[in-house]
Amino acid sequence: MASSPLASLPALRALSGTALDIALRQDAVATTAQLESWGLTQELASRRARDGEWQRVFRGVFVLQSGASSWRQQARAALLYAGRDAALSHRSAAFVRDVLPTPGPEIHVTVPHARTVSRQPGLVVHRTRHMPWAGGVLRAVDEEEAVLGLVSGAATEDELVGLVCDAVRGGARPDVLALRMERRPWLRHRALLAAVVGAVAEGIESPLEHRYRRDVEGAHGLPRAVAQRREQVDGRWIRADRVYDGFGVRVELDGQLAHPFGATDNDVWRDNGALLTSGDITLRYRWRHVAVTPCEVARQVTVALRAGGWRGTPRPCGARCSAS
Repeated sequence: MASSPLASLPALRALSGTALDIALRQDAVATTAQLESWGLTQELASRRARDGEWQRVFRGVFVLQSGASSWRQQARAALLYAGRDAALSHRSAAFVRDVLPTPGPEIHVTVPHARTVSRQPGLVVHRTRHMPWAGGVLRAVDEEEAVLGLVSGAATEDELVGLVCDAVRGGARPDVLALRMERRPWLRHRALLAAVVGAVAEGIESPLEHRYRRDVEGAHGLPRAVAQRREQVDGRWIRADRVYDGFGVRVELDGQLAHPFGATDNDVWRDNGALLTSGDITLRYRWRHVAVTPCEVARQVTVALRAGGWRGTPRPCGARCSAS
């Protein structure tokens, strides 16, 4: 433990043995009770906080360094302040579990229902009668619990889809999500979440893909494409977003993150390789196409499918549908 970079902090250089190990394990964060057990009085801690040598994050919890504290130190302080069995949850846990790229402006912790934790600026405390499993170096609920905690705050269906897709990429398991949902009949957006979890389990990886499945294929009665097909083309492994087996048609859905300026050089090579290797044509659509003109997308896909031998007829999604 003493080899940690934190060991060079002035406050920690004065510690040794068990006290030093605990301070390092807690990211140079300690409670007043711990400090007193190490021979440092509460008056000393308060004075050092006033002088800027230490930072008081929450009442009775200090970061033993000058300057701004890191998010990790703030999260550690929140756990120490909330007490035994507390765990990071909601957006904070989603960040720790790599479900979300940013932690948000507040620290979220969940505690057993019997415990009362006073409100503090920058801290959101959730109470539960059934404390979920939590663990890790920075104690947090698992990916599935983090997602379920965030569901109630999702403002749109696209946000909810994106959240579940990010969670699965971060390690959340769709089957476990479905099982946890069964135990929460009061869960907000329950029916929608169940549909989204099922779709993600079948290969949906983004809100754009969800919209394509729902608003292009589903709303117009088109065949269901195979999602996320991995195959080797011209000596390279590729993954196609959607493949209509037997009809010689592929669909690539280009999201802003993966394709910020439209089709990339690799995309062009992949389209050409698919055409030369299997004779498949590739149709590419971006967010505006699927979200704003799904009927036009369905019409184009229909033309391509019919050229490949499909004999079906698209179903109008409404009185002004242009798919047919």
